[in-house]
Amino acid sequence: MQAPSVLVVEDEPAQREVLIYNLEAEGFRVAQADNGEEALLLVAEETPDLIVLDWMLPNVSGIEVCRRLKSRPETRGVPIIMLSARSEEVDLVRGLETGADDYMVKPYSVVELMARVRTQLRRTRPAVLGETLEYEDITLDAETHRVHRDGKALKLGPTEFRLLATFMEKPGRVWSRDQLLDRVWGREIYVDTRTVDVHVGRLRKALCAQGGDDPIRTVRGAGYALG
Repeated sequence: MQAPSVLVVEDEPAQREVLIYNLEAEGFRVAQADNGEEALLLVAEETPDLIVLDWMLPNVSGIEVCRRLKSRPETRGVPIIMLSARSEEVDLVRGLETGADDYMVKPYSVVELMARVRTQLRRTRPAVLGETLEYEDITLDAETHRVHRDGKALKLGPTEFRLLATFMEKPGRVWSRDQLLDRVWGREIYVDTRTVDVHVGRLRKALCAQGGDDPIRTVRGAGYALG
């Protein structure tokens, strides 16, 4: 699966470079912005898996960026770790009430920040961190790339495995074909949306090969969901 993407929004070049270096060393794909307006544009172009966001930014503040992203359904679920030199309790409360998922006071430990990044991604993208996912009688081991249903091993191709992992990370969520293309194939690869239907069909066949109901739901005009 594609490595998780992290957007770093920091206007101080030295701190931004340190963050980018350490995130890339951890295996993350990193995008960067040095102001709030650019950050909002980048998120509109490609939604990251997590945002590291400085409070004090030129043009549009980090608090305002956070407020706008958390008010939109399509970006509400993206974890935001707020960075700030403000250490007063009232500032921490304000940051969290605006929607930030975590808050770190400068100067901060990069090691601790990396741990918090992983904690947030373990909640939202567990498959890419090698976690085991479970949904009803289906178990997916992201580390060994093995899938079982009702205790029986299933044979899935790599694309079907990535599709299932995406579905199992957020059961019940309806994914459009374009969203699945971005998550499973990546934006740099051109694939027709009809290809999604083909692979969903293969996944359904594999999941039901040894019995059991089809757990994938087709939502007319919208896409697919697990359950």
